[in-house]
Amino acid sequence: MESAATRLEAVRERIAHACKVAGREADEVTLLAVSKTHPAEAIEPLLEADQQVFGENRVQEAAGKWPALRERWPASELHLVGQLQSNKAVEAAELFDCIHSLDRPSLVAALAKTMDKAGRRVPCFVQVDIGEEPQKGGCPIGELPALLKNAREAEIPVVGLMCVPPHGIEPAPFFALLDKLARDHGLAGRSIGMSGDYETAIMLGATYVRVGTALFGERV
Repeated sequence: MESAATRLEAVRERIAHACKVAGREADEVTLLAVSKTHPAEAIEPLLEADQQVFGENRVQEAAGKWPALRERWPASELHLVGQLQSNKAVEAAELFDCIHSLDRPSLVAALAKTMDKAGRRVPCFVQVDIGEEPQKGGCPIGELPALLKNAREAEIPVVGLMCVPPHGIEPAPFFALLDKLARDHGLAGRSIGMSGDYETAIMLGATYVRVGTALFGERV
């Protein structure tokens, strides 16, 4: 069994190599360790190996394990990478340092109200339905300009775009399209790439890669 530290080092090396091939600096890409479904005991070795940025899919799951972890590792960052229901906006804004799944006007309204009340602005990525798969969530491409305008008027700090390409299809064209959309809208962040395709994503502009299985093994 490989140790968590060994797996982490291997992923970091692959990220650095992909950046070199792409003519990019390694610090242009942030490794987001997706710890969804994994217990605190599986997360602690990565924290001890100085991995600081983590992603969770569900607000309730994150609330159950991260407050205690962050007491011990206060420098850690927690990102929400799964779908967010509007009625969980208050909890999400309190718990997470960044939200990668802003995708509809009702969520803009809920988050803006929460952020106004808390006096805290949480950076957000707008999730784009890049493969026209409504079951995955995400803003339809044609509605992206209006949603971005809506979010900016609500003073939500939109820092980039996120997508999940269709499963089983070459992801490069979808990553390239997201990169173009981000450029067209003046956004610096691209949250693209997972365990099976993060090197491709880095070649096509990723600034965050969301890696779970390569770090933690199969979901429990």
